[in-house]
Amino acid sequence: MREDTRTRIQEIALRLFTEQGYEATSLREIAEELGVTKAALYYHFKTKDDIVASLVEQRLTELDELLEWVRSRPRSPETRRELVERYADNIRATRHLGIARFLERNQTALRDHPTLIKIRERMMQLTSEISEPGAPPAERISHSLALFALHAGKWLMKEGELSEEEIHKASLEVAYRLLER
Repeated sequence: MREDTRTRIQEIALRLFTEQGYEATSLREIAEELGVTKAALYYHFKTKDDIVASLVEQRLTELDELLEWVRSRPRSPETRRELVERYADNIRATRHLGIARFLERNQTALRDHPTLIKIRERMMQLTSEISEPGAPPAERISHSLALFALHAGKWLMKEGELSEEEIHKASLEVAYRLLER
């Protein structure tokens, strides 16, 4: 039951933070929407920052696992391709897009949030692992953009224009082309 309440708090907070903005949403509003007292909400999360940290915690874990995996492999075209595929699978998770939209709409308010700083650091580490040390700058950029192409597919297509599967396949195709540079 505790985990169900925690998950519901996260879902409601994510929706309100996205719709109204992080700064404009209060813990009281989240509690009211959930139908509990503010004290009950405090049992799970003391601050809005705690909610944000819990929302991106899974993403941080996924990035750490990808970094551990890629560092254990030889830097090769096959490893790069598999890294892109693993990364694509990670971001296909249903909740990822909602969290990404929330973060995009609240960039200014969350720019210095400690958990988000860690996410940026992990992404920088991941992009540095995707190319050979000393690779030409254009190659390093191209390889790094392969990861970001997977995000762009979700952001650039109009809702309903393509299925999730079509977007995934097209984004992977672009990512593979960027790896071939």
